[in-house]
Amino acid sequence: MVAYGAEQRVRVPALRAAWLRQAFVHWAFPSEEVQALLPEDLVVDEYEGAAWVGLTPFVMADVRLPGVPASVPGLPTFAETNLRTYVRHRDGRDGLWFLSLEVACPLMLAGRAVGVPYNPGRLRVSVDGDAISYTGSRWGGDVSYRLAVRPGDPITPTERDVWLTSRWRAYTRRLGMLWETPVEHEPWPLRDVAVDVLHQTLTTAAGLPPPTAEPVAHFSDGVRHVRLGLTTPCLPRPGRPGLRSARGGERRVRERLGGPMRTPPGPPCLGP
Repeated sequence: MVAYGAEQRVRVPALRAAWLRQAFVHWAFPSEEVQALLPEDLVVDEYEGAAWVGLTPFVMADVRLPGVPASVPGLPTFAETNLRTYVRHRDGRDGLWFLSLEVACPLMLAGRAVGVPYNPGRLRVSVDGDAISYTGSRWGGDVSYRLAVRPGDPITPTERDVWLTSRWRAYTRRLGMLWETPVEHEPWPLRDVAVDVLHQTLTTAAGLPPPTAEPVAHFSDGVRHVRLGLTTPCLPRPGRPGLRSARGGERRVRERLGGPMRTPPGPPCLGP
């Protein structure tokens, strides 16, 4: 089930941060095109009969180790942009699979040790009145993007909005093993958004054809209580059924919410 709020508490975080000024730009793709990019233990999670790929630029702020307060001066703040899709493990648990991650902070390249596909580059997030621009180019190549959006009014999320924006673990592959990283934060406060400019080569660099349909877009001012857990190997879990199909993701959202969502629940209680 895709949950609007965090599925688990990350009681011992490996890293804490805020994710701010986040844009979500999604395209539908034929499932077989995305499945070809996944490891064998993961299958595409579908919504409305398609796989979805998201371009998600944001500002990663106040990055710190557990126990360090966000008020400490000089904490790292930098731009990051993810190209991601939605998957299910063979035990049925949903999550993210990153096709690429562009990052302006070289320290984040340490994540490659567990298979996080970080690429260093020149990234920028700028605000001009009611417009926000995201630009980036990968070092040593011609992979780049440019996105300009104008956020609008807050929205009450529909089941599709929840499905496209809310996941609580990420999968990676390294040394012949699948790994998972849990995450906890308050639910995304979503806003409507207009896309004024969108040029990108990230999808083709990842092995997908250029998107042809108009994207589905969202914006969030961000979440400030992000707790990233320890990355651990995905081991078999006794008592969990095998994954037969990842079709019908919208039905699982609806079941989790108990019907159409009208009033979003409050944020989870986060520890210090």
